[in-house]
Amino acid sequence: MQLTRATEIEYERRGETFTGAVWVGPGADIEGAGIHLVNFEPGARTHWHSHKQGQLLYVVSGRGRTQSSGAEVVEIASGDFVSVDAGELHWHGAAPDAPLVHAAVNMGGAPDWGDAVTDEEYSG
Repeated sequence: MQLTRATEIEYERRGETFTGAVWVGPGADIEGAGIHLVNFEPGARTHWHSHKQGQLLYVVSGRGRTQSSGAEVVEIASGDFVSVDAGELHWHGAAPDAPLVHAAVNMGGAPDWGDAVTDEEYSG
């Protein structure tokens, strides 16, 4: 067993696969599942991406948006779960006027990153 206390977590600002200000906690990796807390400032979001074995998001606080390729933009909020199928191209991030914190469980290793989400795509 390994314990990481909340007071020990140091968040790292990410930019190469995100638009806007985003901080990612180190989380943990357990048998191919990476678990991380991700903090998005209002309007910040991931690039399009997919996961080899899927992804589970739990919205800890705030409000946000998510979208799968070819589908409508969906609003998400505190307490919501988002389940993403293996290989499903998608993005997620904060609402334009609110921050978002989510726990992300990424199965199957690192994501396969794509293009940045345009402002038009983000707006829906």
